Amino acid sequence: MADHAGANLRRLMTRLGLTIDDVAARARVDRRTIRAILDGAHRTHARTLHRLAAGLGVSPDEFFVDPAQLVYRCFDRATNPVVAEVVQNHPELFHGWTEADFDELHSRFGTGGALTEDGALAAAQTMNRNRATHEQLAVLLETSQAELIRGIVEAMYEKLVQSAGE
Repeated sequence: MADHAGANLRRLMTRLGLTIDDVAARARVDRRTIRAILDGAHRTHARTLHRLAAGLGVSPDEFFVDPAQLVYRCFDRATNPVVAEVVQNHPELFHGWTEADFDELHSRFGTGGALTEDGALAAAQTMNRNRATHEQLAVLLETSQAELIRGIVEAMYEKLVQSAGE
């Protein structure tokens, strides 16, 4: 999966106007590690990708996306201009959002086409609830209840997969 990490790091560095030293300082990652990722010298550890994402202010998912498939971002921003108005009118809903979060919101469509203001608000609220649930789940997985939580999630996922196959 991480075979796109180098190309995506290069893309992010270009977009943000950063050097290897800048990235190393922001992410607290050694310069040699940054160079190795850019060169594709070895498989990048998930922990390193999370540090890079945090340092660059992006979602870790940014490192797994096939760069050739990123053209959709421009298209979706052009087809959903109401999202910018919603962001401007409701900034409190978008605190802590990454570019990947905004891309996901822009990529959503309502019935009959692009999102309406109500649809964009509802989608943003749903995304925020999902983010909160992810954060809660991450905390629970670090407790003594981790095995129980994993078992519940696995059972629910299996049920979903089975019902989708029917």
